[in-house]
Amino acid sequence: MPSHREVRENRCLQVFGTLLHDPNLWHLNRRSASGAFAVGLFVMYLPPVGQMIWAAAGAIWFRVNLPISVALVWLSNPVTIPPMFYFAYVVGCWITGKQVPPFEVQFWIDWHNWLGILGPLMLGCLVCASVCSLIGYFGMQALWRWNLMRQLRRRRERYAAAIAARTPSSSRKT
Repeated sequence: MPSHREVRENRCLQVFGTLLHDPNLWHLNRRSASGAFAVGLFVMYLPPVGQMIWAAAGAIWFRVNLPISVALVWLSNPVTIPPMFYFAYVVGCWITGKQVPPFEVQFWIDWHNWLGILGPLMLGCLVCASVCSLIGYFGMQALWRWNLMRQLRRRRERYAAAIAARTPSSSRKT
């Protein structure tokens, strides 16, 4: 993950100026991590132009961890974008009741078809972004709590073992 200084000096993020000095953007706790997952996974389904800037703006607006939200945007990359957007298109067609044509590369390359694709694609992207955002938020909340409970259980076990080791055993009566 980039350091605080590297992100602050990033040329693309200079638009935010002194807003990047907010310490809440750099804290790592359950609220900031969960919120960062929600923001990053939502922005991941937006069109790939300026995703990092949108993720940074969302992190600043909601005051969640900035590096996590910006890093999660990179889940959508040139390898994953085609299946993600095709799935979003299928979801959009399913919601609108439109017939999903069989997948043909020539259909997607021909720019004449793009206006017919755009409506279901944007609707599907919005739905997929919302679902991914909710799953990321609540999944991170659950994972954080599970880890906390595991640490508490281990701490109790260590404490009980230390107490048991300190108390004299009843078999050594004199």
